[in-house]
Amino acid sequence: MIRLLISDDSAFMRIAIRKMVESQSDIEVVGEAKTGQMCVEMARELRPDVITMDVEMPVMDGLEATRQIMAATPCPIIMLSSLTERNSVTTIRALELGAVDFIAKKSSFVQLDIVQIGADLVEKLRYWAKKKSRLSTIRSFGASPLSAANNAPAAPRQLRTVPSQQSAGLVVLGISTGGPATLPHVLKSMGRLGCPMVVAQHMPPMFTSGFAAHLRSETGLDVVESTEQMELKPGMIVIAKGGTDVVIREPFPGKLMLYQKTDVSATIHPNADVLFRSAAATSCHVVAVVMTGMGSDGMLGAKDLVARKNAHVLVQEPESCIVDGMPTSTLNAGLATAVLSPKEIGTRLSRLCVSRTIPTFKTSV
Repeated sequence: MIRLLISDDSAFMRIAIRKMVESQSDIEVVGEAKTGQMCVEMARELRPDVITMDVEMPVMDGLEATRQIMAATPCPIIMLSSLTERNSVTTIRALELGAVDFIAKKSSFVQLDIVQIGADLVEKLRYWAKKKSRLSTIRSFGASPLSAANNAPAAPRQLRTVPSQQSAGLVVLGISTGGPATLPHVLKSMGRLGCPMVVAQHMPPMFTSGFAAHLRSETGLDVVESTEQMELKPGMIVIAKGGTDVVIREPFPGKLMLYQKTDVSATIHPNADVLFRSAAATSCHVVAVVMTGMGSDGMLGAKDLVARKNAHVLVQEPESCIVDGMPTSTLNAGLATAVLSPKEIGTRLSRLCVSRTIPTFKTSV
């Protein structure tokens, strides 16, 4: 039985969440908290398997409640956040503090899609309840999923070898659950690249703008949300706009342009497979990166990059992932050229994507 603690200052939302899960025989609501402080106390007393946490609450907000719970009584926390830029930034910060996932909700009760949110919530409750023991073990040692790989040796892996190539002209990166907590480590160790990077982070609309702003503030790098017909320039880190897909085109050699186009065949957006496949059609050397996330997005696109360009494919160590589905699927397909921690991925990218030198010519006087 999955023991659920609901934390929300809205009586409507507490009732709504209870209604979403009460028909499930394997989920039991063990408590309801009206404030963040109540949630911290109830988490200590009830020891739930999963907590749903509202972002904005009186007395103590969801951010501080998450920090205190993860420090004292670690438990998977799923944030419930309205689709506003302010709440998206707070949610991203909560994910960095230890919340494992989030569900976006409409800000108006009239607009609330109970059926869709309920289906997503039940799926995530079951998934994260199974992961509670691993989460508790990691937290109890004062570590985080990013350093968990240091505690257990990885099994031998079959990696591809790629001949020495000239500096890459483009980096494409696919990431999902765990991305907001993990991607900053890559960027900080990477620094400014000599080529553009495009990131497909699975997120709904409104969240990617705040995510890009947060990364820009945290790293000091040129991180922006994608726009239609954006020219990609060296040093840019483009976060694909939430809820849609992006493709890269090369109207003439050396000029890379980004276009927003939702692929109806893709099951999740922004989609890494769509991004990777478009990168395979460019003339430049491409480095693909597949990181933490559920499912297998990025694997098929990486397969296309390998077949057409023999590209480098960097994969995050499954042991260091919050969710290892995406990198594991790429590893199992035999596509990886390296398996690295987030910080090591950043360091490797800085070596593969050095700035191109522009020749200078002396003129005689």
